[in-house]
Amino acid sequence: MAHQFHGGLFGEIVTMALATLRDQKARSGLTILGVVIGIMSIVGSTSLIRGLDESLRETIRSMGPNAVFLVKFSAISLGSGEEFTELMRRPNLTTGDADAIARQADSLAAVAIVLGQGGPPTMERVYHRSDQTKPLNIFGSTSEYPDVTPVDVVAGRFFTPGETRRRTRVVVLGHTPAQALFANTDPIGKRVRIGTTRYTVIGVLGETPSPGGFNAGQDDFVIIPHTAYQKQFGIKGRRMFGGEMRAVMIAAAPHEDVAPDDAIADIERVMRIRHGLRLDEPNDFEFITQDAMLALWDQISRATFLSLIVISSIALMVGGIGVMAIMTISVTDRTREIGTRRAIGAKRKEILWQFLLEAACLTGIGGVIGILLGSGIGLGVHYATGFPVSLPWWSFALGLGFSAGVGIVFGLYPAMKASNLDPIEALRYE
Repeated sequence: MAHQFHGGLFGEIVTMALATLRDQKARSGLTILGVVIGIMSIVGSTSLIRGLDESLRETIRSMGPNAVFLVKFSAISLGSGEEFTELMRRPNLTTGDADAIARQADSLAAVAIVLGQGGPPTMERVYHRSDQTKPLNIFGSTSEYPDVTPVDVVAGRFFTPGETRRRTRVVVLGHTPAQALFANTDPIGKRVRIGTTRYTVIGVLGETPSPGGFNAGQDDFVIIPHTAYQKQFGIKGRRMFGGEMRAVMIAAAPHEDVAPDDAIADIERVMRIRHGLRLDEPNDFEFITQDAMLALWDQISRATFLSLIVISSIALMVGGIGVMAIMTISVTDRTREIGTRRAIGAKRKEILWQFLLEAACLTGIGGVIGILLGSGIGLGVHYATGFPVSLPWWSFALGLGFSAGVGIVFGLYPAMKASNLDPIEALRYE
């Protein structure tokens, strides 16, 4: 009997469910609509979030495992719950801080000032003859910039310490402006205009690799000597929330035999002395490292994924309630059929499994449709915008498991109601 139930009866129930779906299209469609929406949300959103996750992790890793960035504050502080107004009251970093760190921190191989990257960005278009770029980030730095950040000079050179001291108007182009202004020509030695000031192109940086080729704007910048930056844009920042925000960041790279933690301790010692902090006072500056950024992103991505599951579960619950309501109506409509089956020998267990598997089959079909639509949304966004997507096999398994589970959980009440019908009363039902 067990073999007969699991084989023949199961196939018969699946056939009946498909027949119900075919014969009662409107009712079946309403039954699985909420399931389709829920599974589509899970698969579609998961594909986009996973793609963004991989892309951002690759971008963070491109910082380099040993690079140390010193800023006034960052998203890490905000993510830990510190008050924004208190962070704004911290003292601004200065070019003098960078000079002091370079002189006094023996663990560091290179120290660079980066203006325009540690706060509100400086955005300008770059012009060459009749061509122009979109608004780009303008960074001011020192000759050590290639030593502390993972950039690759693919044409020309970077500027020298002498050019920085003399405020020479030279510029190194990121990949985006180089392609926009000099796609088919050699840019080295050409003159461009940043805002209203003319600069000579001396170098071009390579394209930053990213998963799936998605461009998140990581190459939309140019770099000029920080002294030329200060002359054109100034260094005094905007005032907000009781403090001044300067776009100053200090980047450092330790010697090969020095651990990043030792380099951080060295920089911390110099900065605490410069800021006159007592032993019991916390730092009024912050370090950004690859590990810290990955830890912050882990926290954000977990919260985002949890929110996605909660929102999608609401849609699945609505779909489940629809399954329960419509399967209950189906039990009422098929009372005589149930009475006939019981009269010819069908057991309560078989009636129970019939309606349970019918509900699971219907919601399973909804799950398959939701998976196809969710995958289509993810791939459609990818091909339309280049946004990275990832379709892991477990998201499909999760979708099918959720959909079948909804059918079983919410189909249990109508199935029990059907199996508990009295055969004689069921046969009398009009």
